[in-house]
Amino acid sequence: MNLRFFEIKAEFYQKVWSTLLNETKFGQKISYTELALKSTGNANSSRAVGTAMKKNPFQLIVPCHRVVKKDGTNGHYSGGHKNDLKDWLLLYEKSFSGKSLH
Repeated sequence: MNLRFFEIKAEFYQKVWSTLLNETKFGQKISYTELALKSTGNANSSRAVGTAMKKNPFQLIVPCHRVVKKDGTNGHYSGGHKNDLKDWLLLYEKSFSGKSLH
């Protein structure tokens, strides 16, 4: 693989993470499909968005726990091993709903 491939991949991840930060508020959810559409213009890139969430090194800063499946279920946060944590984070954020934290 060449360097350009990794640059494109990094640019994609950054665009997805930036969109997530700008499009979701504290306690709010967004689906992989919706995030794909907003960040790339292509709803079919939702699996690539999932990969970007998996590769997120800043999980509390770039809140990948806010991204859920189209049907509203969790998906597989940290490979499904931390779905309880995802539930807790979403519930915690929702408890601050209406308060100015974001």
